[in-house]
Amino acid sequence: MGANLALNLADSGESVAVYNRTPATTMEFMAGEAVNLDVISSVSLEELVESLVRPRRILLMISAGKPVDSVIEDLVPLLEPGDVIIDGGNSLYVDTDRRTRSLTDLGLHYLGIGVSGGEVGARFGPSIMPGGDPEAWPLVESTLKNIAAIAPDGKPCCEWMGPNGAGHFVKMVHNGIEYGDMQVIAEAYDLMRRGLGMSPPEIAGVFEEWNQGRLRSYLVEITAEILATHEDGEPLVEKILDAAGQKGTGKWTVNASLDLGEPTTLVSEAVYARVVSSNPEHRQLAADVFGDATGSPEVTVADIESALYASKIISYTQGFRLMSRASSDYGWGLEPGTIASIWRAGCIIRAEFLEDITAAYEGPTPPTDLSLHEFFAAALKEAEPSWRRVVAGAVSAGIPVPAYASALTYFDGMRSRRLPANLIQAQRDFFGAHTFERTDRPRGEFFHHNW
Repeated sequence: MGANLALNLADSGESVAVYNRTPATTMEFMAGEAVNLDVISSVSLEELVESLVRPRRILLMISAGKPVDSVIEDLVPLLEPGDVIIDGGNSLYVDTDRRTRSLTDLGLHYLGIGVSGGEVGARFGPSIMPGGDPEAWPLVESTLKNIAAIAPDGKPCCEWMGPNGAGHFVKMVHNGIEYGDMQVIAEAYDLMRRGLGMSPPEIAGVFEEWNQGRLRSYLVEITAEILATHEDGEPLVEKILDAAGQKGTGKWTVNASLDLGEPTTLVSEAVYARVVSSNPEHRQLAADVFGDATGSPEVTVADIESALYASKIISYTQGFRLMSRASSDYGWGLEPGTIASIWRAGCIIRAEFLEDITAAYEGPTPPTDLSLHEFFAAALKEAEPSWRRVVAGAVSAGIPVPAYASALTYFDGMRSRRLPANLIQAQRDFFGAHTFERTDRPRGEFFHHNW
């Protein structure tokens, strides 16, 4: 992505200097697509810094964690007050908080920007989520907006998110939602493949059809292409080992949701589904003992589409609630409508769906809970019967649908006027004198009973 961002910057009219710790990588880049562009190479960080005009703007595209701290440590002695360091990788937002504050104390500016779109997006227009030092934003705003994707209404998919770790937090939640989107699509595929006995080309046709309607999105589009791809006369997807990898941003989202007390149950199940998939040898042992799923759920393709759509609404509801809670707790001032708007193009989760979310948040009465907005509430009510049939049918057939089931359970929990938490509070008070509130007294008054 770093190489493609450099090319994108050069295409936009910027003069670019590049450096990689491996000289051969730099030489290969310079001899390739960069050969006729306004790009110069550097053999050291010192040479890179010397080649830049002040205030210097240095974009890091390296692995999160210690590598970022290491490069910053090497850069700081070479820079002067007012220079800008930009971390465009998937850094954890608390690290960005720390780096922004420490570099501000040294007179340097620091930005942590989320960049989504993969290699192609980086080359031709990603979605960009900047945060960090507000004083640095005017120094890079036009540059970043010039290389960002363009939404259908002509707006660049890049806007200021907020101070300190705000940009990387939004990118983290974006990636968590991406985990969820991929899982709900995978569950639809599994239900059609194992449950309904459809072939990959047949399922590809379904996804192609879905991509013409309310599920129109980049991920649905590429899913149709994947399922239609053959190798040696057989569907390639059937030859791919069913062990999913992950880089950690989904887990970070779940951890943040626990820290902030705002559930992201669908993302959590998507993360755990990858963990379960990652040990196919153990799953084979369990299948030998218990048998594999052999049932056929009594559902239709239309039912599955409704379950996918409803679960997607819940996932985005949870994601936006998490961002709102973080914004409130950390004082970031995140704007949900702006976030939805810059996700409409360039990023991995770009979808028609985000136009509806943008419209909801930019309307006269922005929702505090997306699922309660008139448009999405009506969609959930309409989808509910199919959603329940899919979850019940999958459970009966022995086909796991953790994302659909967790989304439905959250939906049922959030609309329950009464939950069994009263019994839990009684238990806590019984064994630990943790006290409880009462239904016949105002909130905030706590009582203990001598059980």
